[in-house]
Amino acid sequence: MKNISIHNNQSIPLNDIPELNYNELLNNAVKFLFERPDRHCVNYFGLKTEEGLKLICCIADDTEHLIYLSSSIVEEGSILPSFTAKNHNFEKFEREIHENFGLAYSDHPWLKPLRYSQNRFDENQTIANYPFYKVDSEELHEVGVGPIHAGVIEPGHFRFICNGEQIMHLEIQLGYQHRGIEQLFLQKTKLLERTTLAENIAGDTTVGHTTAFVNLWESLCGVQPDPSLDYARTLALEIERIAIHTGDLAAICADIAYQLGNSVYGRLRTPFVNFLQEWGGNRLGKGLIRAGKINYPFSTGLAIRLIQILKAYEPDFTEITEKLFALPSTLSRMEKTGVVTYKEVLEIGTVGMAARMSGLNRDIRKSHPSNLYGSRIVHEPIIKRHGDVYSRVQIRKEEIKQSIAYIKKLISHVPDFKKPENVVFTPGSDKFVLSLVEGWRGEICHCAITDSSSNLILYKIKDPSHHNWMALAQSVRNNDISDFPICNKSFNLSYCGHDL
Repeated sequence: MKNISIHNNQSIPLNDIPELNYNELLNNAVKFLFERPDRHCVNYFGLKTEEGLKLICCIADDTEHLIYLSSSIVEEGSILPSFTAKNHNFEKFEREIHENFGLAYSDHPWLKPLRYSQNRFDENQTIANYPFYKVDSEELHEVGVGPIHAGVIEPGHFRFICNGEQIMHLEIQLGYQHRGIEQLFLQKTKLLERTTLAENIAGDTTVGHTTAFVNLWESLCGVQPDPSLDYARTLALEIERIAIHTGDLAAICADIAYQLGNSVYGRLRTPFVNFLQEWGGNRLGKGLIRAGKINYPFSTGLAIRLIQILKAYEPDFTEITEKLFALPSTLSRMEKTGVVTYKEVLEIGTVGMAARMSGLNRDIRKSHPSNLYGSRIVHEPIIKRHGDVYSRVQIRKEEIKQSIAYIKKLISHVPDFKKPENVVFTPGSDKFVLSLVEGWRGEICHCAITDSSSNLILYKIKDPSHHNWMALAQSVRNNDISDFPICNKSFNLSYCGHDL
């Protein structure tokens, strides 16, 4: 394949990315993906230029620890053969390109609006007339759920086609949260403003997305972070992972009517989010991660507090988890429910837990490590094989134990933190940079491009939910509609992380 390869968090001149004709880009990219299952598309997007619409394709090789880049210039308004018809990894990427730029595809199997973003090409396409898949049948019926849900769930609409209680098809319609956050990255010029935007991409992944942003920004500006900053980011990522996984276990227990588990896991989550507030002043970790500095250095006193929290957490977590995995009533709701096969997750291109649940080894901490992963933390991904709710719950359980071990290793030696310095950040001109981080959901990808005046002309965000919503839709097929809540919660995907 004609391309250039980079490592995670490596910035290169934009003009170094090879420019191919479209058919060559299509054929080479698809062939490259088909050669091995350890390759997948981490981003594919469009950028308006004077020459036309520049398509940039980013494919990760998880064994070689490289990201391969190639591009093509096409005319706006063109009708092109789709990548998706040959490889489903590109399905949502091409739908977004179609929605944003009006680029048409002759053979895309599901060419529908993705987000209804405010800057969409065709403003006549509104969320009220979303083209749902229909079946003309006297035996089948439709069930609509959302977009307004009970409690604090974000807005999203789920349209089921059912035969009695059995789900035959689910279509998920998102796009209710028009924040325009990628555009705001271009409009805001202060580093603090952009960091605040990164913190609010997805509130439950504040540390993950902010770490991706600061890693990217430091690379773009040629700033080498002090090792203590990598330490703080790695530690915060694992604390966030424990907190959210524990909260998810509480929610899963609620959906299978195991109230004791719901109560205990919910209580166990609280000390970790409270610790983030004790460390940096916010329970979600906002204000903690900053490019080139940290305003709240981690200390030996905080290490002692964290050890106390872990000592109180571990025995209660072990006891309630043993009960959860021993009860026939809970196992019957989790085992063989919401199955997605290895073949399906490979075709969809899932990441994170939604890949590892079915034997597909995708974990950025192992494949494209940054910060202290690959050096002080040598990570081995947790892999399951059955692709059901039970596998997804097992991954959470085992990743919590793994994260506890990582945290204990990290706080056994707390580095010295320098006094925060006012580092001058000057982005390079005509640069491209890509940053990957393994958040608790999976692979986060941020890309940025600057122009000849070092201004941002593109900031592209991909939350792991971008890949994984289709896996949720697949998981409920042939399940009873009463199984949908537990399937949904076992993935716990992000609405705002998708809508941007």
